[in-house]
Amino acid sequence: MSAYDEARGADIAKKVEAFVREVVAPYEQDPRRGPHGPSDDLINELRAKARAAGVLTPHILDGGGHLSHRETAVVLRAAGLSPLGPQAVNVAAPDEGNMYLLSKVASAEQRLRFLDPLVAGRARSAFFMTEPADEGGAGSDPSMLKTTAVQDGNHWVIDGRKAFITGAQGARVGIVMARAEAQSESIGATLFLVDLPDPAIRIERVLDTIDSSMPGGHAVVAIEGLRVSADQVLGQPGDGFKLAQLRLAPARLTHCMRWLGACTRAQEIATAYAVKRQAFGKPLIDHEGVGFMLAENLIELKQAELMIDWCAGVLDSGSLGVTESSMAKVAVSEALMRIADRCVQVMGGTGVTGDTIVEQVFREVRAFRIYDGPTEVHKWSLAKKIKRDAAAREAQA
Repeated sequence: MSAYDEARGADIAKKVEAFVREVVAPYEQDPRRGPHGPSDDLINELRAKARAAGVLTPHILDGGGHLSHRETAVVLRAAGLSPLGPQAVNVAAPDEGNMYLLSKVASAEQRLRFLDPLVAGRARSAFFMTEPADEGGAGSDPSMLKTTAVQDGNHWVIDGRKAFITGAQGARVGIVMARAEAQSESIGATLFLVDLPDPAIRIERVLDTIDSSMPGGHAVVAIEGLRVSADQVLGQPGDGFKLAQLRLAPARLTHCMRWLGACTRAQEIATAYAVKRQAFGKPLIDHEGVGFMLAENLIELKQAELMIDWCAGVLDSGSLGVTESSMAKVAVSEALMRIADRCVQVMGGTGVTGDTIVEQVFREVRAFRIYDGPTEVHKWSLAKKIKRDAAAREAQA
């Protein structure tokens, strides 16, 4: 992670914003945007244009360095101005978070095999952690992990089922979390790098979900007798939870960055509608009920921006930022939900159609309140920290 350079971040963000507004936005009505996300054909077409414009994977610097988190914030906000933007410039989830993790932990051989194709925009990835709830598998509580990896000589054999695996359909790189066991000894959660597709990883179905911005959608996956060599372990056996935590806080925050961009654009669209649309003898915006909603949006957009910048600064200091990212995720996702909802309301019937991206942004942000940890789980975690800190203060008194 490089040092914060405000001018550098602003310059990259300016180029990304121009590309998203001028090149990507016209694709928002493209029929290749399906219910399970845009097709790979559409994404590859957009990435070819991003590559030609010099804005592909803009958060990764020449030589492999990474923008600071605060610089990344302005770049990803610019990318998020269209729901297609993050995919077009290769900063979308789960790839962006997987790239970050691999850049921190992967060996030189693993980087060449798994990371480089992601950075080049030639491949997509998937993070296989969540498991089916009806089987009591891991979700918000990763300690419930049921997928197993049993050591067999110089290989591991993985079996289990996963659910809500974003982008599994069409991914070429997989990171699989499993509970490692060797000679009847439990080692603990471990991350394995996998080349995809693999016949041992079978997509049972792609779920019909409220959101539709991520290629491949969200899949239920069966893993049956998947053999991976020892050199495909990411980090060390038993490091799975620690490495997932390393990925999680920045990934929570980059979600906030991208969707802040989307809600900024929704506000622009709703404002343009309210200024032009006449009702009862004057523009909608001159009716307090409408104008005040847009004013509230303006306030909360700035609050979200500042919350993201604050948390990014914490991460840039070297902290894992677990508490801060939980706070930011709750505050920003809830604010963006209110913003998107008001934009729909301002636009009335038009707001619930696909004629603009406002309806999609509303759906995407609603889903965001759940993925990367529901609001209630983060609040519960924060409440536990409050209790621990109070007990520590009392013990010191």
